[in-house]
Amino acid sequence: MDPNEPHPHDELRKQLKKDEGEEEKINWFAEIRGLALMLLAVLVFHSLVAKPFYIPSTSMMPGLHVGDRLVVSKYPYGWSWASASFHLLPRGEWRVFGSTPEYGDVVIPVHPTRDEDYIKRVVGLPGDTIEVDQGRLILNGTPVKREVVPPVRIPFEPELLCNGSPCLSSFDPYRVREADGSVFFEPPTFRETLPNGASYLIIDHRTQRSDNFGPYIVKEGHVFVMGDNRDESADSRAPAEASGLGGGIPLENIGGRAEFITFSLDGSATWNPLSWFSAMRGDRAWTTLRPALSEDETASEEAAE
Repeated sequence: MDPNEPHPHDELRKQLKKDEGEEEKINWFAEIRGLALMLLAVLVFHSLVAKPFYIPSTSMMPGLHVGDRLVVSKYPYGWSWASASFHLLPRGEWRVFGSTPEYGDVVIPVHPTRDEDYIKRVVGLPGDTIEVDQGRLILNGTPVKREVVPPVRIPFEPELLCNGSPCLSSFDPYRVREADGSVFFEPPTFRETLPNGASYLIIDHRTQRSDNFGPYIVKEGHVFVMGDNRDESADSRAPAEASGLGGGIPLENIGGRAEFITFSLDGSATWNPLSWFSAMRGDRAWTTLRPALSEDETASEEAAE
């Protein structure tokens, strides 16, 4: 064969190299589009179906502890501007398929002026008259049923509870040290039961300004909310300027309902994921956040059936 003539396989080699080069090229437009669609799907799911939520404060103790992670459903009361994750929509008075929460529901209200999510319990519905007298909740002129129960046990976790000061000082009189050296708080605890039978635990351990409030009439299209840790909660009793919610919450300002705890980490958790395994509070995972029904209410439901 003439050395100057092209080898029969040269064309094949050139074509293979060309195909390999084309395979190595990345279609960046398709990659970015795929990523954008995935992020959009996550945003839609978070806004319309459910989203995760982290508990950063003690205001809902004893039911919710700092470090709890939970699921918030977005559809129970319909959808509004507050449903959109990251508060991407402008505020408005509109709602789609709107409904009213029930007594005892744990909801996610948005602050009246700041794009900040709170988590509180519904204790007053539209038209109700709310009053708090020496810490005792009064609904439509009748004191809400409240029973003394054994104190809840709250772990001593200064890493989570405001780094040890000043919020731990309010629980300090109820600090207990076990024989094995473990330390807990056991503050005064009560079981509160609302008119529909919704029953839950609250902490009421000191005298402070919000122990006396009202009377206050909940406007139509609003609900009144309070934290279960009654002395450590900026809720409907406190003005918006003092980090409270400034009275009744418009229903369109409620972004969802808390459903259950997925997992919880104590104060030993760090940025290192390996520390999360030892910090896991195993007894809190999958705990429902729906209020229990009192025995009287359960019995009446069974009789109706």
